[in-house]
Amino acid sequence: MRTAFLSATALAAVGLLLSGCAAPAPAETAAPTEPVADGAFTLYSGRDEALVQPLIDQFEAETGIEVEVRYGNTPELGALLLEEGAATPAQVFLSQDAGALGALSQAGLFATLPQEITDAVPAGFTSTDGSWVGVTGRARVVVYDGERLSADELPDTIDGYVTDEWNGRLAVAPTNASFQSFVTALRVLEGEDAAAEWVTALAGNSPQIFEGNTPILTAVNDGAVEAGLINHYYWFRAASEVGASTMRAQLKYLTAGDAGSIVNVTGAGILAGGADDADALEFVRFLVSEAAQTYFVEQTFEYPLVPGIAAPEGLPALETLLTPGLDLSDLDDLATTQRLLADAGLI
Repeated sequence: MRTAFLSATALAAVGLLLSGCAAPAPAETAAPTEPVADGAFTLYSGRDEALVQPLIDQFEAETGIEVEVRYGNTPELGALLLEEGAATPAQVFLSQDAGALGALSQAGLFATLPQEITDAVPAGFTSTDGSWVGVTGRARVVVYDGERLSADELPDTIDGYVTDEWNGRLAVAPTNASFQSFVTALRVLEGEDAAAEWVTALAGNSPQIFEGNTPILTAVNDGAVEAGLINHYYWFRAASEVGASTMRAQLKYLTAGDAGSIVNVTGAGILAGGADDADALEFVRFLVSEAAQTYFVEQTFEYPLVPGIAAPEGLPALETLLTPGLDLSDLDDLATTQRLLADAGLI
């Protein structure tokens, strides 16, 4: 069973994070020896319903466990969980990016996952403390109008897209969790001053503002905007539906190690209040199973994180896109990133 996520506005949720409000004192996070199953649990999903509901349906059919889903974008749900604290009805949070997971972990809202789950994913794509587990990998890319530009005409680093030459030509989605995690990575890799300088330059460069990755891809593919910052799999999903040869939009991968080329992860954690819920545990275990990983490869075109499962055809090898020195657990300070974007007038 599922319900739609209802909130006042995305800005209200972001405002909670910006306000610096402390989360209520977390509940005890140690999982009991014998988790209890009652045949149902509540999931907060920061991933789109169209992407993950078929997988949830598969899980329900295979296990008989009922999943009550509350959908919303990742920043909204992250803010909601901070507000609800130990009183949240959710047992599991499925996030669009590592930053929100890190922020909730830092607030002490997650239970520690069993090692059998965290060990399923290689280090570098999951938490360092067992508080959450990576589920899929998603590369940041530049999507561009292939009828007006060629890949070699595009800058190879993110700094090149905030120059005078690119005034008014770049599409971004500042309220999107993946964009915010990219800016957080920029802060981690290049420092606060460099990140603030880039955000200020972007804001002053008349960017085309969109709500998410799909509208950016559509605008580029329609010739309405020349280029934009998105995650790779949006292009691959569209190409699988209409044929890659018909796509006007094309992808450019920035130089490995550049903040604009990070491979972020989706991931899941069990809220402290769900530490003794065997059904919630079974769902997180399912997310790193061969069945679920194969679903993400075939249906959403994301990188699988469990070894031994091949990535979608046409993607660069995951190891060629890694950013040395970046620990995804360090993307937990979303509040500062959101404040930076707000100060620049981008959200």
